Amino acid sequence: MSAAKAAVTKTTVTKNGTPRPPRSSRAGGGSAAGAGAKAVPAEPWTPREAEEYYGFRRWGGSHFSVDDGGLLRVHPLGDQRAIRILDIIREAESMGIRPPLTIRVQDMLRRRVIQLNEAFRAAIRDEEYAGRYRGVFPIKVNQLREVVEEILDAGEQYDFGLEAGSKPELLVALALLENKNALLVCNGYKDDEYIRLALMGRRLGKQTIIVIEQLSELDAIIRLARETGVAPHIGLRLKLTTAGEGKWADSTGENAKFGLAATEIVAAARKLKRARMGDALRLVHFHIGSQVPNIATIKKAVAEAARYYCELVRMGFPMGMLDVGGGLGVDYDGSRSNFESSMNYNMEVYARDVVANVKSVCHRCNVAVPDITSESGRALVAPHSILIFEAVDRIVRGDLASEPLRGRHPVIVREMEDIYRNPSRLDALERLHDARQKRDEAHSLFNLGYLGLEERAEVDRLFWLTCRDIRAKLPASAAAAPDDIAALDRLLAEQYVCNFSVFQSLLDHWALDQLFPIAPVHRLDEKPTQPATLVDITCDSDGKVSDFIDVEDVRHTLDLHPLVPGKRYYLGAFLVGAYQDIMGDLHNLFGRVNEVHVFLEDDEADGFYIEETIEGSTTDKILGMIQYSADDLCRMLKRQIDRATRNDEVKPREGVALLETYEKLIRSKTYLVTGGGKRK
Repeated sequence: MSAAKAAVTKTTVTKNGTPRPPRSSRAGGGSAAGAGAKAVPAEPWTPREAEEYYGFRRWGGSHFSVDDGGLLRVHPLGDQRAIRILDIIREAESMGIRPPLTIRVQDMLRRRVIQLNEAFRAAIRDEEYAGRYRGVFPIKVNQLREVVEEILDAGEQYDFGLEAGSKPELLVALALLENKNALLVCNGYKDDEYIRLALMGRRLGKQTIIVIEQLSELDAIIRLARETGVAPHIGLRLKLTTAGEGKWADSTGENAKFGLAATEIVAAARKLKRARMGDALRLVHFHIGSQVPNIATIKKAVAEAARYYCELVRMGFPMGMLDVGGGLGVDYDGSRSNFESSMNYNMEVYARDVVANVKSVCHRCNVAVPDITSESGRALVAPHSILIFEAVDRIVRGDLASEPLRGRHPVIVREMEDIYRNPSRLDALERLHDARQKRDEAHSLFNLGYLGLEERAEVDRLFWLTCRDIRAKLPASAAAAPDDIAALDRLLAEQYVCNFSVFQSLLDHWALDQLFPIAPVHRLDEKPTQPATLVDITCDSDGKVSDFIDVEDVRHTLDLHPLVPGKRYYLGAFLVGAYQDIMGDLHNLFGRVNEVHVFLEDDEADGFYIEETIEGSTTDKILGMIQYSADDLCRMLKRQIDRATRNDEVKPREGVALLETYEKLIRSKTYLVTGGGKRK
């Protein structure tokens, strides 16, 4: 962060100008008491067990730990300095910013930029590589101004540049990228306006490179370069035969959407020479897909691209740069494997293998090595962002708290009661099968009119009690049990209703089955005893999270703490800084969540300060995006209230109150307002 930023943003007053209360007097106060208070004695459980179960040390490396009070801490620089996440939430709430909430740990973002550049510097030094590293950040991964500016500020010393994949992104990049030693790589489909913008960058002295995605783009570049008198720098995107791996494997290889096959590369080379613009060709580029889990795939792709580079040099083009694109992964589950949600390498290994393979191919071909460019986006921005949301309710399988049916029971009820109350008669599997059979019979009898609603409800209640009893009598893990028994964990899991939208904040989970680490941020000194899945507050059955990270696998429930009436329960989704902010969907008109930007600060009592707050979407702004005017809607409702008042259906004072409520809510946030001030 620049000194100017720090001077402007650090403050001791709230947004409305009133002084902040001292940290020690705020709700929560950084202790486990507020949000983490316990209603009953908890089972023995240590912070180390919490770290192991939720995987903080695996996927978080040195960046997350649990303190002795059961509070999750983030270590932005991976050292001993830590910030309790609950303290950030309390600080934000004191400023009027409540969950659902995105926390951006800006020091972590800056550290990732430095780590990537230093990894390549070390690899270049160790391999005695004659070229240099010239990285760029692909804006499409997170276009938010605060993120892009922070990356550029951290990367200034490394001449770290930007990649744009569309006209709007290029407009942003041209304005923000002032370092004339940094690259500006222009990808994506291009019309004349896009190409003119890129050439404008060259006119301003920027290191702009127009990458040819389709052969047809080259004619336009040649024509506009002659028209404007600007000598372009051009790159060719390769369509490699090496296929990608992981969730995005289909976006690569010979059927990829972008890139030139070998015949098209030769055609482009000849066209440039005929136009006497051979000196313009400076770069070859490829993209092997996002989140590549296997380093072997990356090494193979780099070697193939380096051969193309050497052949273009042999054909007489000046070249000078090889862009290895994206693909550097994030270890979402911490398994360090080639599972699609993981990666079997780290940033240092990635840099070393890229450098070594480019050098090896170039030396075999007797070609001077190029400068190396990469477009690593996910690996830079994913770790710095944490989504905080509150579990506000629970959905239980059957109303187990309901009273038993009184009086004489029908036969089907007595048979189900016998299965429940006499467990020793049958083994677990037979007991489960019999219980299912009786419940199915009861449902059929109900549909035919031979069983009343109360009797059917009693059969359902006894069925769920039987299932819970069967599971309770099994060992802690039912992994080796028959499939029907093993499925009980998922069957019996509660659904925690959470105040957020999967479609807005975790879209990749819904669309691509992307796994994100999810865990409580407090009460981690209590044993989590309730297997659960998460459902959001949208009116869509797909608005849920029922797949969670495990070591090289997927678990279908997550053990959480029982909800305590009157106490808040906060969960965090981690590593969500890549794509989720931009690709969020307005399903049910839930907009962007609130946001805070956090920096370490040794002089502060809690070791941090909130540099900036960004309020989430208000309802009127969301409505405006779909062609509704809040003022028009208020006028339309007022006409209806006035009509009801004239007809004596509504009292005048009541009508005024109704309109005031409507006007207030239409300008409020889109998410639930939970607790009414009663929760702690």
